[in-house]
Amino acid sequence: MFFVANVQAGFGPFINAYLTSVAWTQVEIGIVLSISSLVALAGTMPGGALVDAVRSERLVAAISVAVIGATALMLALWPIYVAVLGALVLHSAASCVLGPAMAAISLGLVGHANLSGRLGRNVRFAAIGNAVAAIAMGACGYFSDRAVFFVTAILLVPALVALAYIRTAEIDPERAHGGQPEQPPQRPLSSLLVAARLRPLVIFCMSFMLFQLANAAMFPLMGGLLTMRSGHWAWVLIAAGIVVPQLVVAAIAPWIARRAEIVGRRPLLALGFVVLPIRGVLFAVVHDPNVLVIAQLLDGISGAVFGVLVPLVVADVTRGTGHFNLALGIVGASVGIGATLSTTLAGYVSDHLGSNTAFLVLAAIAAAGLLSISVLMPETRPKDRAPPPADDDPPARGVVPA
Repeated sequence: MFFVANVQAGFGPFINAYLTSVAWTQVEIGIVLSISSLVALAGTMPGGALVDAVRSERLVAAISVAVIGATALMLALWPIYVAVLGALVLHSAASCVLGPAMAAISLGLVGHANLSGRLGRNVRFAAIGNAVAAIAMGACGYFSDRAVFFVTAILLVPALVALAYIRTAEIDPERAHGGQPEQPPQRPLSSLLVAARLRPLVIFCMSFMLFQLANAAMFPLMGGLLTMRSGHWAWVLIAAGIVVPQLVVAAIAPWIARRAEIVGRRPLLALGFVVLPIRGVLFAVVHDPNVLVIAQLLDGISGAVFGVLVPLVVADVTRGTGHFNLALGIVGASVGIGATLSTTLAGYVSDHLGSNTAFLVLAAIAAAGLLSISVLMPETRPKDRAPPPADDDPPARGVVPA
């Protein structure tokens, strides 16, 4: 997870700052980001279904990592409209498969009973990878706008090596798709559409669509403002804005995983949602770049909660169906709808009404998502699940109960 996170860290806010530095407007940036989000929206469910259908999640993940590295080179070498759009489209398509593939590998390795602890460690290593990459890319970006994407491309090599160290025999293929070794998975799609599974999945998707509608454009919009206000120092500040929350994620993700088994999923989901409207208001009223970086600490709380809870809740809802990755794709599609609208909405409001108004609009949308997850979302933790041990360490790889 450390190296996979490194490969993806060259995107996000760095793209907004990079395109701003080569004289793109916020509307132009919003359009290409929205098109790439449409690709993500169209590809998330097929991507999850593809991972459910294949027998080698490692191979799918490796291909996705290689494609992401290639798109980084395209951005660095050709910052023209067609090349940037093509790179972002390919990146979105690869990410549609990479996320479910990594989640499937984790579930196939440890099973449902130990998934929360495994996800906590995954999120911790991913956060450390993002932080290390952001530091390196921020330092490189201070001297060269394009260096960020060259570094991202280089990091695909250790990411592929890390995937090669996972042996295929250690991944239970049925368990990786949401089935249980002692019970054959129910492959028909109707097994996912019964009311007990469908209702929480629909509420979950609706809530995260609102969250992503507010969240996707928030820090990229701030990245563009920092570029205009701080010049070359913007790259350092953007890197700090990424590193600070990643340190929070690395510190608390295993704790979040343990608490999910003790207090349940719903209270922690509310915690992850509540910090986003606070961030939006802070971005609207505070203009000191150093204070804004500190405000990004709140993003670390959301990152830790959702990094663990999203696949964990989906695994709860789909257990025994064989459609774990398809359901992840459905959640991803709802996130894609929010992201598709977010960047264009924020860019339009920012260009016509000002950035402060844009941040307040995003904060209001985030509050609606908080209301949805707090009032409507049921608890999905199995009632017979015992709390994990203090260290939450699973047995040795390959000898893990379901």
